[in-house]
Amino acid sequence: MAVYTDVAADELAEFLSRYDLGELLSYKGIAEGVENSNFLLHTQAGYFILTLYEKRVARGDLPFFLGLMTHLASRGISCPLPVQNRDGEALSTLAGRPAAIIHFLEGVWPRKPNVAHCAGVGQALARMHLAGRDFPVQRANALSVSGWRPLFEQAATRADEVQSGLRALISAELDYLEGGVWPKHLPQGVIHADLFPDNVFFLGDKLSGIIDFTFACNDMLAYDVAICLNAWCFESDCSFNVTKARAFLGAYGRERQLSDAEESALPLLARGAALRFLLTRLVDFLNVPPGALVRPKDPLEYARKLRFQQGVTSLRDYGVATSGLVA
Repeated sequence: MAVYTDVAADELAEFLSRYDLGELLSYKGIAEGVENSNFLLHTQAGYFILTLYEKRVARGDLPFFLGLMTHLASRGISCPLPVQNRDGEALSTLAGRPAAIIHFLEGVWPRKPNVAHCAGVGQALARMHLAGRDFPVQRANALSVSGWRPLFEQAATRADEVQSGLRALISAELDYLEGGVWPKHLPQGVIHADLFPDNVFFLGDKLSGIIDFTFACNDMLAYDVAICLNAWCFESDCSFNVTKARAFLGAYGRERQLSDAEESALPLLARGAALRFLLTRLVDFLNVPPGALVRPKDPLEYARKLRFQQGVTSLRDYGVATSGLVA
């Protein structure tokens, strides 16, 4: 989350007049994240999140995101529920941007995830995958292998300004992953594709909600698992925590057991996931708009994770035996 587009109070009040949310009492920008402009709204009806969609988010994809949240919420997944205006529409326009209001979820995201947090997100991810099986709308993953080289081309000439040798690291990894090794026949479904700690809320150690579905798409379910391994199971010094990995994978497996093929592919998928977030973070880091209320995330975190994943050959390198996935 971030604020790229300012919204004047009178403009926002006029926008809210199309909803049954009562009078606007207060609002403020939310500075975390890098993708969209987000505001916390307080109206007579309570608290809500207003999102203005920017950058990579295509307007044509928004019905998928909003429809998916409504679908998952109807199946017991704790996620934001879009608010419809008086015309029955969840998507509108504000300040020249596509905009939507969603219900506010209680909780805070964990700055230092513990083992209980990792188990909670593993369970929630598996349940989300199962709940999404009958969602009828399809959206391809624009940030899978075919989308990585165009990102690299945006940043290649300046990559070594961030770290010497970074351009060569990314180039070699792209050549490898584009060379036919990427899995093609694993179980597919709706994935979140961005389930980082700042997109998961907890009340204490109990997960209270999953947010920010603006990267959700159809792809390999195990790729979502791989993204979470990178996002949840490393410490701040980028050392891999096998206890967290066991908790995460075990909780996932108790809800949805990974196939043998998914287990075998997981290290390669985690390697690709590390490259994907290295690339998007690098592009964002090098292209922060002047004056934006935004905190770009460190791309070098994912360079270090990529180097770790390049050395992983099986689940045992994560400290997990295959039987541990359903223990």
